[in-house]
Amino acid sequence: MYRNLEECITDLEKHGHLIRIKEEVDPYLEMAAIHLKVYEAGGPALLFENVKGSKYKAVSNLFGDIGRSKFIFRDTWDRTQSIIALRDDPMKALKQPFQNVGNGLGAIKALPAKKRGLPAGFEEIQISDLPQIQHWPMDGGAFITLPQVYSEDPDKPGLMNSNLGMYRIQLSGNDYEMNQEIGLHYQIHRGIGIHQSKASRKGEPLKVSIFVGGPPAHTLSAVMPLPEGLSEMLFAGLLSGRRFRYSYVDGYCVSHDADFVITGEIHPEDTKPEGPFGDHLGYYSLTHPFPVMKVHKVYAKRGAIWPFTVVGRPPQEDTSFGELIHELTGDAIKQEIPGVKEVHAVDAAGVHPLLLAIGSERYTPYQRVKQPTELLTLANRILGTGQLSLAKYLFLTAEDELKLDSHDIAGFMGYILERMDLRRDIHFYTNTTIDTLDYSGTGLNSGSKVVLAAYGDPKRELCREVPDELQGLRDFANPRLVMPGIVAVEGPAFADYGQAAQEMAALGEAIHEQGPLVSCPMIVVCDDSTFLSDTLNNFLWVTFTRSNPSHDMYGVNSSYEHKHWACDNMILDARIKPHQAPPLIPDPQVERHIERLFAKGGSLENVNIK
Repeated sequence: MYRNLEECITDLEKHGHLIRIKEEVDPYLEMAAIHLKVYEAGGPALLFENVKGSKYKAVSNLFGDIGRSKFIFRDTWDRTQSIIALRDDPMKALKQPFQNVGNGLGAIKALPAKKRGLPAGFEEIQISDLPQIQHWPMDGGAFITLPQVYSEDPDKPGLMNSNLGMYRIQLSGNDYEMNQEIGLHYQIHRGIGIHQSKASRKGEPLKVSIFVGGPPAHTLSAVMPLPEGLSEMLFAGLLSGRRFRYSYVDGYCVSHDADFVITGEIHPEDTKPEGPFGDHLGYYSLTHPFPVMKVHKVYAKRGAIWPFTVVGRPPQEDTSFGELIHELTGDAIKQEIPGVKEVHAVDAAGVHPLLLAIGSERYTPYQRVKQPTELLTLANRILGTGQLSLAKYLFLTAEDELKLDSHDIAGFMGYILERMDLRRDIHFYTNTTIDTLDYSGTGLNSGSKVVLAAYGDPKRELCREVPDELQGLRDFANPRLVMPGIVAVEGPAFADYGQAAQEMAALGEAIHEQGPLVSCPMIVVCDDSTFLSDTLNNFLWVTFTRSNPSHDMYGVNSSYEHKHWACDNMILDARIKPHQAPPLIPDPQVERHIERLFAKGGSLENVNIK
C-alpha cells in the first residue's frame, strides 16, 4: 500500500520493474518515442530524472504490463474486487454474511478524510513549470495524459457526489494563453459534462480540480466504470488501502496525496480550439472547439513526480487499463444486461469501433429452426449502454454446444461467419452517434452502426485460401487471405462516395458473374492488402477504424426487401478517405536521436528493442 507515487516507484525499482533514465531527454517527442519503444519491447516502467526545461522528474509505463499493474495493487486487489462484486450482487452479502463482514469494514475504512488548508510541502507554481510533453509531431501542443479531473454536482455539492474522470488536458499551443488557460476534451455524456450542463443552466462557472500523480490507485479510479452509488473517491481509498485525503482551498478541492493540483473554472459556452492529438485509434483527433479552463492556481508537492502515458495505435499502455478494469469488474455486464454473457471491446480495433458479444437465445426453444431472436433485443441493450453505445460494429451470437470465447477473435468471428444468413442477419442503425475520436463517419460524433447477429447450425464452410473467383479482378488486385472466410483486395485510391459506389457495384457484379462464392462471406477492399493481411491486429485496425457501416458496406447481389438490406457477400470499403484523420507516424529524426539511450552505456542498453 503506497502513500504516494514516490513509494510506488521505489518499490518497483527494488523489484526490478523500473529503470531510471539519467540522460537529459527532450519532452518534445523524445520522451514519448522512448516510452513507445520500451512498451513495445515489454520493458519496465521508466523514471525520467532529467527532463529538459523542467525541474520535475517524470514517470511512464507504470501500467504497461498487466503483471506489473497487479503487482502494484497486490495488497488490496482481492478485497476491492470483492466489494465491487457486492455492489453488483448485494445478495452475496446475505448468503455469506460472515465472509463479507471484512469487506464492509474495509469499505468503511476507505471513506475519504477531510483535512484543513493546503498540505504541508505544497508550493504554488505555474503551468509552464510542468514537463511540457508533446507526443506526436502534429499534436497541437503539450498534453496531460494521466489526469484525474475532479468536479462536483452543482445541485448536490460535496465529495460523495463528485466525478473523477480521465479526460485529456491541453497545456499549451493553439490559442491558449500560457499559465492562464488550458483545454479540456470530454464528451457531454461524461460525468463532468453533466456537471457543466447543470452549472451552465444556472449561469455559473464550474469549479474543476485536476490531480496528477499520487498513489497509482487514484489514477486507476479516474478510468473505472463504477457501479451506481460507488464513488470514485471511495474506490480510490479501497484500492490504495488508504483514505483519500482532501481539503478545500479557495473553494477548490485539493488532493493531499497528488503530486500536482491544477484548479480553475469552466465558464458557460466558453470554448477554444483543442487538438490535434494522437489518439487511441492510431490517428490524430483533429482540432475542434472544447471547453477552456481558466487557471486559478497550480500546486506541486515537494519532490513531485509527473506521471504520463503515450496514446497511439493499440495496443498501448491504456490496454492494461482495460484488462485491469475487466478483471476488477468481472461479471458486471451480466448484472447490467441480463442475458448477455460476455462483451469484448476489441483493443486492436481502437476499442469502440468493434464489439464481440455472447448472449443467450431463449425466446423460441420450441422452434426447430434456430435463428437470432433474443439476440436482437440484446443488441439494442448493448448499443444503448454507457461506452458500449459508441460501437460501430457488433458481432453477436449465443453459445450452443460449443464453448465460445470472444477473446479468441479469429475463432469467434469465424463462428459467426459460418452461421450468418447474409440475407437476414445484417441490421443497420444509421445517422446515429459514434466515438468523438472516430473520423470514419459523417461528422463529429456522427456515423452509423451495424449488428451482425448469427445463431444456429453452420451454413457454409469458410475458404482457407483465396478463392479463384477473386483472382484477376479488373481494378482490384493482390487478393490475400486474412482468416478463414475473409479476403482482402487492393482497390484504386478512394476519390469520393459517388465513385466508390460505382467501383463497389462493379466489383460486386464481377464476383457475381463468377458464380456463387459461398465460402467467402466477407471481402475487404483496402489500400494495401499485404499490410492488412500480415497480422490479425492490422486487419482489425484498418478494417474497423476506416469504415462507416452505412457508407462503406456494400454487397454482392445486394437488394432491399421491406427496407431490410441483404446480400450474398459483404464488401467492406476500408480504404483511407479524404475526410478521415491522418495516421500517427513517428518522426524519423527523433527515432534516430533516442538510439543513444539504447546503445552500450545508455540507461536503456538492457532493454531488447525490436
